Amino acid sequence: MTVPALLSPTRWAEAIFDFYYVIVQHIIVWLFKPPPPPGPDYPKCPKGRIAVVGAGLTGVSSAAHAIAHGFDVVIYEQGDSVGGIWAHVNKTSGLQLNSLLYRFHPAIIWSKSFPQRDEILKEIRRIWREYQLEPRTRFNSPVTSVRRVKGTGERLEQDPSGSQSRWIVNDGEDGEFDAVVVTVGTCGEPMRINFPGLPSAHEDSSDDGKDEKHEGTEKDEVFEGDVIHSSELDDAQLEGKRILVIGSGASGVEAVETALAKGAKQCTMVARDDKWIIPRNMVFDTLISAQPFGREMPLSFIWEKIVAMWNYRGAPELVPARAGLFEGTPIVNDEFIVHVKAGKCQYVRGDIERFSKNGVRVKVRGREDKPGEGKEEKEFDGDVVVLATGFKKPTIDFFKEELFPEGYERPNLYLQNFSTEDWSVLATNSAYQNAIGTVGHFHIGMYMRILLTFLMDPDARPTPKDMKLWVDVIRFVKRGAQGGALSFFTYMELTIWLVLFHVFRLDRLKWVFFIMQGWGVYPAEYKQAKHA
Repeated sequence: MTVPALLSPTRWAEAIFDFYYVIVQHIIVWLFKPPPPPGPDYPKCPKGRIAVVGAGLTGVSSAAHAIAHGFDVVIYEQGDSVGGIWAHVNKTSGLQLNSLLYRFHPAIIWSKSFPQRDEILKEIRRIWREYQLEPRTRFNSPVTSVRRVKGTGERLEQDPSGSQSRWIVNDGEDGEFDAVVVTVGTCGEPMRINFPGLPSAHEDSSDDGKDEKHEGTEKDEVFEGDVIHSSELDDAQLEGKRILVIGSGASGVEAVETALAKGAKQCTMVARDDKWIIPRNMVFDTLISAQPFGREMPLSFIWEKIVAMWNYRGAPELVPARAGLFEGTPIVNDEFIVHVKAGKCQYVRGDIERFSKNGVRVKVRGREDKPGEGKEEKEFDGDVVVLATGFKKPTIDFFKEELFPEGYERPNLYLQNFSTEDWSVLATNSAYQNAIGTVGHFHIGMYMRILLTFLMDPDARPTPKDMKLWVDVIRFVKRGAQGGALSFFTYMELTIWLVLFHVFRLDRLKWVFFIMQGWGVYPAEYKQAKHA
């Protein structure tokens, strides 16, 4: 390395930042990491048993918190590895937010601000092993049935402190459980949309995961190029090719970046809806997520103006005209708008009419037009179509009880995560729709510790009536919110919910440091084994 490079102010600034970044993380670990069990045989005298459905990031974190506080767990995973959606995305996929805002467990140590897939999976697996979850995980075990043990939970409304459900998963081979935590997330199988003229996908994917082609949905011409989903870009040959990206969400933006990095000649993104794109700046993103109302407010335009001036400078035509910043999940990205301004990616608002042999025909819309209002049809050529159409939402129809009645189904749950019919059913990150925040942060542990509190302290438990009242109050406070009261929230709003959970029930205040910080409730048998 040359002397000028060593003396570069930028290099020194980065080195200082990296040093403090690691120091801050170790302080967080020291303050908040719950000690893992001393061995695979612990806990020998569990406080209760919990079934966790899904071995993704949320499932592993939830199980690690439970076992750290003396509860035994069994994790059911339909696949053959841990990691959830992170095990099925491109290796170039990474965090949109700074990793200090993506601490899905207090023991995490990130090496950089925006880690990519492999490092994220490495940390998930490390937590899984450190907290003795490997022998407690049932791979290739899809959950098809969760049913309440007969005679339990019959008086949850009349006597919540004296009535508790117990649960059996599948055939009951693992025995009865005191609670069920559903962590199936919001991203299941890749969603493929068969537009007219697009080669249809077989019901079962081919070995390499790409679409096999056969006759289209009409007898007209069929697109002759390759068609892949945005999660299948790792092995795609894109150098020198023209890429048509269908979809304008986070996966579409990432697909454009990946394609250009692989040497694509040109990208064209076809967007049905505009999405807000905010900068990758931890302070800025934290301030936006600190909006406490969880909806568009009269002064929200101020934030929108700031984002437009900061991130859309030189490209005002890309600023969403019909969507508010606090109405949907924004994309966190610094490069996409730069690519559009540089002419590397063409951004097209429009409705797809059909695909032709060489491209796609689109009814192009103006910035102010609604979907369906496009008038001018244009054709855009391409060699490869990337379907950035997202993922199917996993179902939770394996419950045999009526736990999610009409009006109180996902996302209209107690604290947005508990079934309003039974406090022993928690659906962390499985009711999420839109938010400004992150699914992989400290709330995972907080929700788990609320459930553990309910199990340990019968007096802290809510009745179904109480839980429905909470949902109804949020609906009243956020009446008129786009998409519904609980379909969008900010991280500050979530924090307020958790604080008021204690304030409105003073008998829960004794648990506040356990729930909010994870302090206390360290099993005596762990201490004895540690000092033996």
